[in-house]
Amino acid sequence: MANRIMLNQTSYHGAGAIAEIVTEAKSHGFKKAFVCSDADLIKFGITKKVTDLLEQNGLAYEIFSDIKPNPTIENVQSGVAAFKAAEADYIITIGGGSSMDTAKAIGIIIANPEYEDVRSLEGVAPTKNPCVPIIAVPTTAGTAAEVTINYVITDVEKKRKFVCVDPHDMPIVAVVDPDMMSTMPKGLTASTGMDALTHAIEGYTTKAAWEMTDMFHLKAIEIIARSLRAAVENDPKGREDMALGQYIAGMGFSNVGLGIAHSMAHTLGAVYDTPHGVACAMMLPIVMDYNKECTGEKYREIARVMGVKNVDSMSVEEYRKAAIDAVQQLSVDVGIPTKLEALKEEDLQFLAESAAADACAPGNPKEASVEDFKALFRKLM
Repeated sequence: MANRIMLNQTSYHGAGAIAEIVTEAKSHGFKKAFVCSDADLIKFGITKKVTDLLEQNGLAYEIFSDIKPNPTIENVQSGVAAFKAAEADYIITIGGGSSMDTAKAIGIIIANPEYEDVRSLEGVAPTKNPCVPIIAVPTTAGTAAEVTINYVITDVEKKRKFVCVDPHDMPIVAVVDPDMMSTMPKGLTASTGMDALTHAIEGYTTKAAWEMTDMFHLKAIEIIARSLRAAVENDPKGREDMALGQYIAGMGFSNVGLGIAHSMAHTLGAVYDTPHGVACAMMLPIVMDYNKECTGEKYREIARVMGVKNVDSMSVEEYRKAAIDAVQQLSVDVGIPTKLEALKEEDLQFLAESAAADACAPGNPKEASVEDFKALFRKLM
């Protein structure tokens, strides 16, 4: 079997990198940008950092801000209509996963209108055409949506999130500028950072993992483990390192998939509107414990890059516990809760069935039944 790696055509990293948006727009001959960014980023002047550059360089744009934290089918459909009305020819998406996921879905549907119902994009949809060209500018250090072939949409009517996996949706340019992340509050920095750690650990242990993606994931775990606490305190070096670490995690997991921590997090987000990163952080140690017998020596390497000492003298049981404990401690240190008060016993069947049907579940190193999912969810109660 051939292993495939897909990455952006171009990516820029470092403070001030957003200046390269102008370079890319001009070199591609783009005429008008459809700027996807949520209302809060516009309100607090983050989006303006990019639109000011466009104005200064005579580049036309129109802003679309009808984006929810968990983007819905309706958000996407209104975005498709707005893109057509704007007569734009490319997208600049500024924000976290919500803005980027919305932009990806809009771009795919504009290029493949037969999927305008949005629901038919679930899973690996056989789209024929690359999406509208996207320049992606993350403002959170977590989702790595700027370098992945995935996006997630919420079906409000059915109370579920669905994952779309499509090589045609990857942004052509990623601009990872830590200055665009400097105003993130502590809670958002913590939750998106733990989402990035979940990407790295699940990508490292998924069934499809191989040597090249292992390289990405281990480096991402190392960077995130050493920098997330500092980033939460708004340390500039911590911010810069997290911007890189989450991107490297995306380079890996986008190509090999994730596991059931994400399946369960998607379900919690759809039912209780739990922030995705918080849900991932709560589930990750629980799922790591569930998966530990199917991970070979990988937990030793996770423990090592997370700073645990003397792992080579530990037994298998000891280093597996050490890896799980290190993840749990990091989560607690950055303020993530360990229990979900909203969780109800009567919801478990629906939650478990939804998680089992999620597109991330097949990649998990250990199979999980509906009853297994119920037992894992109970650990949050």
